[in-house]
Amino acid sequence: MKYWLMKSEPDEVGIDHLVADPATPVPWFGVRNYQARNFMRDQMQQGDLVLFYHSSCAEPGVAGVVRVASTAYPDATQFDAGSHYFDPKSTPAEPRWLNVDVLLVAKTRFLPLQAMREDPVLEGMQVLKRGNRLSITPVDPAHWAHIANLIGFKG
Repeated sequence: MKYWLMKSEPDEVGIDHLVADPATPVPWFGVRNYQARNFMRDQMQQGDLVLFYHSSCAEPGVAGVVRVASTAYPDATQFDAGSHYFDPKSTPAEPRWLNVDVLLVAKTRFLPLQAMREDPVLEGMQVLKRGNRLSITPVDPAHWAHIANLIGFKG
């Protein structure tokens, strides 16, 4: 099993959206960075655990834990001309962008970005590096264990 951190804007898809319907898989759509796409395509597996991270909001941070519920498949938003995520260079025969589905595991105690930055145990974590803009990053097992403890996740 691998561990991940996936960023989402809570106005678009937040942890409470998953809490409202915990049995329904949610597609992690809109990823438009090749490295993040490649993580989904090449490394993510069903069952991997993910820190659900709220970004681009008043207080960014870890809001819960989800599980990868599918292998990567074409992101339908790339073909929708009315979508913010439309990509005219992508075709159904040769899609450029992928997503995976996730399922809620737990809404947890919120861990703000600032608290993560101040925690010396989390030094070196990808999401905390200067200039990191990736919406999906791998999480080292030691960082995962520490964050799980901080947010009260026992799974």
